[in-house]
Amino acid sequence: MRTLTKFTVLASLAGTLALSACTSSDDADTSDASITLTNCGRTITMDVPAESAITVNQGATESALAIGAQDQMVGTAYLDDAIAPKWAEAYNGIEVLAEEYPDRETLLEKRPDLVTASYSSAFDDKALGSQDSLAELGVASYVSPFGCDDKSQRPEPSWDAVAGETHDYGVLFGRTDEANEVNRAMRSTLDELKKRNAGADKTLMWWDSKTDSPSVGGRDGGPQLVMDAVGATNAFHTLSGNWADTGWESVLQANPDVIVLVDAEWDPADAKRQYLESDPALRELDAVKNASYVVFPFSESTPGARMIDGAVRLSDALAKQ
Repeated sequence: MRTLTKFTVLASLAGTLALSACTSSDDADTSDASITLTNCGRTITMDVPAESAITVNQGATESALAIGAQDQMVGTAYLDDAIAPKWAEAYNGIEVLAEEYPDRETLLEKRPDLVTASYSSAFDDKALGSQDSLAELGVASYVSPFGCDDKSQRPEPSWDAVAGETHDYGVLFGRTDEANEVNRAMRSTLDELKKRNAGADKTLMWWDSKTDSPSVGGRDGGPQLVMDAVGATNAFHTLSGNWADTGWESVLQANPDVIVLVDAEWDPADAKRQYLESDPALRELDAVKNASYVVFPFSESTPGARMIDGAVRLSDALAKQ
């Protein structure tokens, strides 16, 4: 196997944004057009923007596609649901290496200069191998700040932190102008949603998965940010974490106005709805009796460039409730 060339990194953060993500303008070195980027406590180094990147996890793939980096990608892997239609054509031109994580040999056969992922689990020894081992081969790697293995390195959940990750992708691919435009559009949409306030006076349960102890959107992640964007109240805002387990007794007590049913390949929304409507107690919930559901792709509740589409989806749905 050929040893890959080492790199030395990329761009500075936009001074116009006050970002609370893992990177900051203090972390970037732009001397002599070489830039270093700090990510989850690690320093990424590259000489030039990525030209043969591999993205794993849908959030990583769509963050790259959002800034138009498809021609700089040699592979993708591991979707949660369908790629957003606006990026489908670009995505279809990129090789899918595996249904989930590719093995290390498959990854290295593509000779990547950069590997990005939404979750640190991608760099487990049973998956792609550690980031240190990839760095020894000259392969840079990046994890979503929301997925840092060391939770102390994760940013406080905010739309600014989402913008920070998008800007990091602009840095890694040499597309900071495109990333800034994605963030400008996101902020403009957030302003519109705030004025619309479609979720006012509505309490939501955001149900991700499981029926024994349902996993719901907590106060520290994508679901909370999306609910905040539309003015809705999270029935489980007291639970810490992006996702948190609760009990059906708590759901009955909360009696939410609307139930968001996350739709993912491993746990489709239809199965959740059938469970609610077949349980003698749960079918007495107001949301179930009124069929007040919103079906939501998992990918739109994960922090990243696509999450603003989820906020629009939720606002539109609540406006019709």
